Amino acid sequence: MPKPGSRKNEKLPGIVEATADFEKWLARHLPIVKQDLKTKHEQMATAAFPFFRATFYRWLQLWPRLCDELSCAPPVLAVGDLHIENFGTWRDLEGRLIWGVNDLDEAWPCAYTIDLVRLSTSVYLAVEEEHLCLRRRHGADAIETGYREGLENGGAAFVLAEKHQWLRLMATSELRDPVHFWAKMKALAAYKGEVPEEVRTLFANALPEPKMNYEVKRRVAGLGSLGHPRILALTKSRGAWIAREAKAIRPSAWVWAKNANEMEIYGPKLIDTAIRVKDPFVSFNNRWLVRRLAPDCSRIELSSLPKSRDEEKLLYTMGREIANMHFGSGKAIGEVKKDLAKRKGRWLHTASKKMLAATIKDWKEWRKAMRN
Repeated sequence: MPKPGSRKNEKLPGIVEATADFEKWLARHLPIVKQDLKTKHEQMATAAFPFFRATFYRWLQLWPRLCDELSCAPPVLAVGDLHIENFGTWRDLEGRLIWGVNDLDEAWPCAYTIDLVRLSTSVYLAVEEEHLCLRRRHGADAIETGYREGLENGGAAFVLAEKHQWLRLMATSELRDPVHFWAKMKALAAYKGEVPEEVRTLFANALPEPKMNYEVKRRVAGLGSLGHPRILALTKSRGAWIAREAKAIRPSAWVWAKNANEMEIYGPKLIDTAIRVKDPFVSFNNRWLVRRLAPDCSRIELSSLPKSRDEEKLLYTMGREIANMHFGSGKAIGEVKKDLAKRKGRWLHTASKKMLAATIKDWKEWRKAMRN
């Protein structure tokens, strides 16, 4: 890890320049969907929260400069691009509903503190834009408390069966109703162009019966991965709709930020090592991620949360889930505990405020550039 303060004197490019350079790098790793990338740019200008979600690459430039001491904390295999909308549900082999981190595209070995500060900063942005109603500092405290207690208790996956009824009710809101979900899937535009033979093979292996016919749809989703090709296979099985999605993946934005040559994708390793109940329908195949899509197998958006909810309890639970992910780096946990024990006061609140201010500054610069 670099020494604290080693990058403070490096000149930081503007957000427009940084984005152009990152997307140039991105185009070398996958075929960019230019129409989706334009949509991403427009959404980034609408508000600071979607801007934050879409610009993890920028966070990687700001993080070591603004939080240099924290960026040198003991390393784990971290989620990286963690935010309050990077949690969702899926079904395990027993049909049980599972809740946890939903997207591991940016997993990378780095300081354990990055996941705590990034999640907390996303909460501060959500409060700023009135998506959440709690005090910012209380949100950071809830995340940190959940993380500390998760580490001390040894971690436990969130199986929404006999336990966590409140979380199950939150995860099965009206907006995730099957009627709404499948209407949205059916309304997607047809996929234009030739479906790669590799993807057709992956769909054939992922669907419940061999040689099933299916509609091929073009799906636009996410923000950080908006611009990546997403191909959806939509069909009926025993009279009801089912769907499989293939999403093109690439190495983490850490490779771009570090100007590294490493091409390893760490998501599969984190899935295998973290305290987690696996989604049996998720598979990493070369540069494609294939998964089942269903009303109860998707990311949970802030807009879909019920109006009556305990936000501090939810953030506390997210902190515990971060501990579950970090337990995937078993040998590092002892050092993490020692480092965390030294951190007193409102260190997480202080770091989150710094990253919040930098994010809003960048967003205003981006919005101005888009208007011009």
